[in-house]
Amino acid sequence: MNFKDLRRLLALMSENDLDEIEVEEGGRRVRLRKKGARAAAEAQEAPPPFSPSPSAASAPPRKGVSREDANTITSPMVGTFYRSSSPDAEPFIEVGSLVGSETVVCIIEAMKVMNEIKAEVEGRIAEILVSNGEAVEYGQPLFVVERTGG
Repeated sequence: MNFKDLRRLLALMSENDLDEIEVEEGGRRVRLRKKGARAAAEAQEAPPPFSPSPSAASAPPRKGVSREDANTITSPMVGTFYRSSSPDAEPFIEVGSLVGSETVVCIIEAMKVMNEIKAEVEGRIAEILVSNGEAVEYGQPLFVVERTGG
């Protein structure tokens, strides 16, 4: 099952007003369940390929960023969030890093596939909202980006 299949399942849920759906394919089981107004998914998979390292923990958030001056980078899929390409590598970004629309900000592992996530906005990272190795849901906020310039 790939990302397209998950999107189709989400569309099927929406079209048929379903609160939950569970599919098993190739020994993997995926359960999608709505929580409030947004859908959440629980995927039962093998453990992550590497353990999160304590040095890769998110930096403390920067205070004082108003909502008008910020964008949020959200997860485009369900999976496991990683701040770097491997346990020994430096994080892609830190609080205070400048990002452009093509800047890779993290990796999300979904169905044993590593997906690079790009900022798709320009600015400075104000907050990192997810810890390394944490499971994330579709649409979950990952980063707050303070807009820079005009």
